[in-house]
Amino acid sequence: MGVRSSRELQQEEIEEIQRETGFSHNQIVRLYGRFTNLDKSNNGVLSREDFLRIPELAINPLGDRIVHSFFQDRTEVNFRQFMNVLARFRPLKAKSERNILNTREEKLMFAFKMYDLDGDDRISKEELLSVLHMMVGANISEEQLGSIADRTIVEVDEDKDTMISFQEFVKAMDRVDVEQKMSIRFLH
Repeated sequence: MGVRSSRELQQEEIEEIQRETGFSHNQIVRLYGRFTNLDKSNNGVLSREDFLRIPELAINPLGDRIVHSFFQDRTEVNFRQFMNVLARFRPLKAKSERNILNTREEKLMFAFKMYDLDGDDRISKEELLSVLHMMVGANISEEQLGSIADRTIVEVDEDKDTMISFQEFVKAMDRVDVEQKMSIRFLH
């Protein structure tokens, strides 16, 4: 997408994004306005720096991991890619609101990747410790964090390889209301 204001977002593009993400027309237009406000270089894409200017992300201990989720192997994110990531956080009120991007499994995969720092599809004790450090900082002793990480691995690691696979992560999250906890209310 080129550089355009939200009222120049083409109807065809809006309809395609609606089908892909489940967002309403008004939500897409509103989020496009937010996207263009973040695009300080006015080139139709966002950089990591653009995201890190969002105050809520700048102060979030997992802000860097959240920003990473938008980029993965990319250096920039266009509007459609931006919307596809945000779609994972769309709340579900009815079965009809589900789409491929905001299923329970997609939300769990997103959460799993927050912990899988090296991208090898497994969470090691070291990765778990790193994320715990990000979340709690110096509020908990090194010994307590190590104990939490050890206990988590022991409780979740069914195949005893000292790592947490996605399947083990999903099973551990079985009783967690992921659909609710990983939802953001987007204004209409």
